[in-house]
Amino acid sequence: MDEPRYCYRHPDRETGLSCSECGRPICYECMTPAPVGLRCPEHAGKQRMIRPAQRSLKFGGVARRATIVTWTLIAINVGVYLAELAIGGSFDGQNNWIYEHGALFASGIFAFGQPLMGVAHGEWWRLITAAFLHYGPIHLGLNMLALYFGGTVLEQVIGHWRFALIYLASGIAGSAGALIVTPNAPTAGASGAIFGVFGALFALERRGIISSNGQILALIVINLVFTFAVPGISIGGHIGGLIAGFALMWAMTHFARSAELSILATVAVVVISFAVAYGKVRGYA
Repeated sequence: MDEPRYCYRHPDRETGLSCSECGRPICYECMTPAPVGLRCPEHAGKQRMIRPAQRSLKFGGVARRATIVTWTLIAINVGVYLAELAIGGSFDGQNNWIYEHGALFASGIFAFGQPLMGVAHGEWWRLITAAFLHYGPIHLGLNMLALYFGGTVLEQVIGHWRFALIYLASGIAGSAGALIVTPNAPTAGASGAIFGVFGALFALERRGIISSNGQILALIVINLVFTFAVPGISIGGHIGGLIAGFALMWAMTHFARSAELSILATVAVVVISFAVAYGKVRGYA
């Protein structure tokens, strides 16, 4: 494993990025994307054509240095599933209070005599809680494995809080997409947010900030084929999360020096997602 490198302006921030002018390590907030490569603040104004200094991604190796947000998200997802089992839920993650009040759907009931439930009845929290529910250990395990590899890479490149924003916003956008395609099919799973992670990594590669030798695009294509080929998978959730992650990361690369604009871009994605969801479910109330 390579020795960790730290931003020369922020010694507490580990990074895999370097200035293509001087070679010094820089964190995400200190970098400025240039037509070729990345620049540190001191060299951001220079336009001399040079070889790009890209970070080469090897998912197996990079993921060994897992980071705090990725592990926290994994712990929350696993903890929710264990909590469902503890309160008497079934092995497939259903038939329990947490699932009934957290799964995503527009309008419906789970048992005779219950009132109508769902997003159409004001239960807007389902757009985010559904991203922490899973249909059994296989579903949970596959999603957490994808989160571990993709999330660790993305978090190390862009930092903790930007990664958290992209993950949560993509999860909400994925829920909006699921409501568009299958509004009354109960939906659960972190895959919408994980597709957002994949989309963000692809945006970074398109901007020349990282290089994966085609691994990211191949991963997205394979998972999209799987999404459309296997019945019961949320097509809208995956597409919605992918679009949100790509768009939000693309915006953040333009606002790399402004935390405020990155946050505003995230708010815009979330607001649009809620607006799309509202437009779909308002007729189900």
